[in-house]
Amino acid sequence: RIFVLGIGFFTLCFLMTSLGGQFSAKRLGDSPFTMRTEVMGALESRGLLRRMSDMLEMLMKRMDILARLENSTDFHKGDEARFPLDRFQPAAGLMERIQAIAQNVSDIAVKVDQILRNSLLNGKVMEGRRDQCEVPRDPKYPDCAGKVEWMRARWTSDPCYAFFGVDGTECSFLIYLSEVEWFCPPLPWRNRTVAEPTPPPPPRPQAAFRRDLARLLELIGTGKESLSFMKKRIRHLAQQWLRAARSLEQKLAGRQRDLKHILIHIGFLTEESGDVFSPRVLKGGPLGEMVQWADILAALFMLGHSLRVTVSLKELQSHLGVPPGRGNCPLTSPLPFDLIYTDYHGLQQMKQHMGLSFKKYRCRVRVIDTFGTEPAYNHEEYATLRGYRTNWGYWNLQPTQFMTMFPHTPDNSFMGFVSEELNQTERQLIKANKVSSMAVVYGKEASIWKGKEKFLAILNKYMEIHGTVYYETQRPPEVPAFVKNHGLLPQHEFQQLLRKAKLFIGFGFPYEGPAPLEAIANGCVFLQARFNPPHSSLNHEFFRGKPTSREATGTAVFQVSSQHPYAEDFIGKPHVWTVDYNNSEEFEAAIKTIMRTQVDPYLPYEYTCEGMLERLHAYIQHQDFCTASSPPPSPKTKSAAMQSPPSPLALSPNSSHLVWSPSAGGAPQAWPPLSSLQAWLSEPQHTCTETCRRHGLVCEPTFFSFLNKEEVFLQLSIACDSTEYEMNHLYPAVAENARECYLQKEPLLFSCAGYNPKYRRLCPCRDFRQGQVALCRDCL
Repeated sequence: RIFVLGIGFFTLCFLMTSLGGQFSAKRLGDSPFTMRTEVMGALESRGLLRRMSDMLEMLMKRMDILARLENSTDFHKGDEARFPLDRFQPAAGLMERIQAIAQNVSDIAVKVDQILRNSLLNGKVMEGRRDQCEVPRDPKYPDCAGKVEWMRARWTSDPCYAFFGVDGTECSFLIYLSEVEWFCPPLPWRNRTVAEPTPPPPPRPQAAFRRDLARLLELIGTGKESLSFMKKRIRHLAQQWLRAARSLEQKLAGRQRDLKHILIHIGFLTEESGDVFSPRVLKGGPLGEMVQWADILAALFMLGHSLRVTVSLKELQSHLGVPPGRGNCPLTSPLPFDLIYTDYHGLQQMKQHMGLSFKKYRCRVRVIDTFGTEPAYNHEEYATLRGYRTNWGYWNLQPTQFMTMFPHTPDNSFMGFVSEELNQTERQLIKANKVSSMAVVYGKEASIWKGKEKFLAILNKYMEIHGTVYYETQRPPEVPAFVKNHGLLPQHEFQQLLRKAKLFIGFGFPYEGPAPLEAIANGCVFLQARFNPPHSSLNHEFFRGKPTSREATGTAVFQVSSQHPYAEDFIGKPHVWTVDYNNSEEFEAAIKTIMRTQVDPYLPYEYTCEGMLERLHAYIQHQDFCTASSPPPSPKTKSAAMQSPPSPLALSPNSSHLVWSPSAGGAPQAWPPLSSLQAWLSEPQHTCTETCRRHGLVCEPTFFSFLNKEEVFLQLSIACDSTEYEMNHLYPAVAENARECYLQKEPLLFSCAGYNPKYRRLCPCRDFRQGQVALCRDCL
């Protein structure tokens, strides 16, 4: 009897568990593309309920038989009779419970049967709708029909479509194109919750300057020589970063700073891009990019923002939320990052794997770009039509989203890097220990020394020459015997060598690296070659394909006049000498003069830790490329009722340039502030960069939109017989001989670079902070 009761009880538990599993495994509405499966699952559940009810009834019958058999026995006499009766009291209670459960199960079975009848009826209606989906004709969605046609032919080309529920039916195409992408209108029969008013966003958490770099070193990770190099650099400069953060915190005086979630993806270190830099760490190759990335990581971290660091494509896909497949579908969820810092390799990887989400979120990207990307090369259509297209351009980003190593083009944002600062004691020691007859050659690869015997022979007459050329077993034959080669040195030992040397000499390569600034900061004079003719994509393979002209005219030619234009233009003598190496007399005279010249260690403020923190803080808090700006109106569409309001610019007293008028009323919210704006007309042979520099100012492309008006020409006493809107990176400009004025049709083409003898350009200039050319005086 106990065995029968046990079997009945465990059967009941098993059936209830199975029933629960059926319901949990077959939830209605989990997927919009599984209606038949859901209905079948529900039918199985109804059958299970019926089987359970039948088994409970059979169990009740067997229990009743056992009770009758018990009553017919002889064990009802005396004390022995009381024992069985007491023993069956729990059994009677269990029978009552089983009978109640059986009744409940029977009631549930009836209700489920009613629900399933309604579900089957609705399912037939839904199936009918799914089979009868038609492509909607909505003028608001003109691409819908074409996209559906493409899906019919190509939906199996990428597994990501099946991931989002596409199964080859017309309705699955329309659901995907209306709910995952946005090419078709929502389907009226789809279950959609009524849109509720969006509550105001909560206050953003504030960033706090950090006091320790240990967590950053963990974030960077391990496994690559390049990562080890960057971590060593961060550790070496840790105290300077901490002092700079405290100083900037005091300067900002408790100002609000929104906390940003930032992804740093170093694309050139991924295996997919070849990672050519990690092997160079141990062999003396150019490491300027890794120096800059190490400093970017340190600066962002010290400013108190939340960081994620990736150097692999798999990590990038995971952080972005890339669906499985080949990259044709959008991300699975909204982008969780406010900003993404990457390079051209990372930009290409993001475009390949983010689908339509790349276009949606590209305004959050900042591209670390050593040499810069000018607007003429960035605009895809214009670059293709005018012959500016290169391997690295045509991204249609805002030009200031590109961030350079040196401030050689105002069209891009200047990111920079840092050099080590010296305290007063160190500066005095350097001056006392300088060896006036000691020179160090800039170049750790033996190939840089090839063909330089003539220069080295002249230099050897006056100075002891030191090199840091990498070699494994034998001395490189390109390095003459009279050169004292130290081999590849760790950074701190190289710094000690520079602190003793008088001269740091470059042989033309590498271009625009950090080493000359480090040498000047350690009290060296930097001697470099003047390129005549300038190096460009026409005469040097290294520059071919670079998306910048460096002040060329209308031709797509990249030009530099020396090995390090920043050192030549922004620092100059006595710290920097630029001479013609092909002129032996000029070269030798420069060496003699340098030996007699006394110089102190010098480091521009913008290359200190505090200077970089200050600059990056301003960019993060003020640069916003996700707010759409309306294009300039075409003159053909302007009516009398749409005439432009009076210009907020006014002619500066006793001058020929315009400034922002104090009486202009409420100035638009702009960064840099409009109070720093000055508008000048260039000479025919000058770029806007050069025009502003001649007036002690910096060209500011953000201000072009305020000058791109016919009224501005009139304020400068220029009469226009005709005014046209066109796509040209030199506009707004005037052809004075023909009295023709041209305004810019495409805002992405506003550019400080370029000139044409035919035009005088309208140039927006601004002031700048001492030692910080990237920021105006009121930009903090």
